[in-house]
Amino acid sequence: MKETETILFALPGNEELTRKLAGQLQSETGETIIRQFPDGETYLQLKSDVNGKRVVLVCTLHEPDNKLLPLYFLSKTAQDLGADCTCLIAPYLAYMRQDKRFHAGEGITSTYFGSLVSQFAEKLVTVDPHLHRRSTLSEVYDIPNKVVHAANNISDWIKDNIANPVLVGPDSESTQWVSEVAINAGSPFIVLEKIRHGDKDVEVSVPQVENYKSHTPVLVDDIISTARTMIETVGHLKRAGMQAPVCIGIHAVFSGNAYQQLKEAGTADIVTCNTIPHESNKIDISNILTEGYRQLWNE
Repeated sequence: MKETETILFALPGNEELTRKLAGQLQSETGETIIRQFPDGETYLQLKSDVNGKRVVLVCTLHEPDNKLLPLYFLSKTAQDLGADCTCLIAPYLAYMRQDKRFHAGEGITSTYFGSLVSQFAEKLVTVDPHLHRRSTLSEVYDIPNKVVHAANNISDWIKDNIANPVLVGPDSESTQWVSEVAINAGSPFIVLEKIRHGDKDVEVSVPQVENYKSHTPVLVDDIISTARTMIETVGHLKRAGMQAPVCIGIHAVFSGNAYQQLKEAGTADIVTCNTIPHESNKIDISNILTEGYRQLWNE
């Protein structure tokens, strides 16, 4: 089936990204009516013909609870109306955190959410899900899926926008992630070192700080939620006498007033990918979603 026989539907709030994807896939965008009845139930109508077409639903899943039912209804309606297949493009994938029972009586919501989505979407494309203790997304989702990675897009943005950067990892666990972005950007990187003097006495140092006083520090993380790790790292760099850093995240969750707190911590800039619509979006990842979608269909 040709890409022109694919039709993309934007769930509310995903219109701009959907237009980009449709342009790259040379596909049409569909029209829907999604509204609520006075009692709070969802009304949904497909205004576009989906019979025999691949239906692609574009919906980033931050704050997912209010999005799930309209997404489910849209997918099931498309299937009822003869869609060849329904594929979910979810740039940010929710419910990846609770992947085990940490305390008695807890639900393993990562598994439940994956099972639920797998019942109405036949394929899935997402960007850098936070897998934690999972090795692949297929451990959570029972449908063909493709995970794409934003590292190269971030590296390209750094090369184009930051002179003399040095990438900074907040701890040893970030080494692999930070080193990949740094290598692709052709930049050096350092990882903060923690020296434990006692149970509650931990010193954080910036290694080789004298070599990088003239560099622009760049902090990179996959999800910026509370921003506490980045705020603490900004403080360590300031105390070490380094320049104000640029903070880069893939997913701009920014719970509460985290964005404002990070700005006030003393950053030179805050930059995110457009997996979640936010004023900090400066790195476009539509190209990797398009490529991931194509790869998924060719596998």
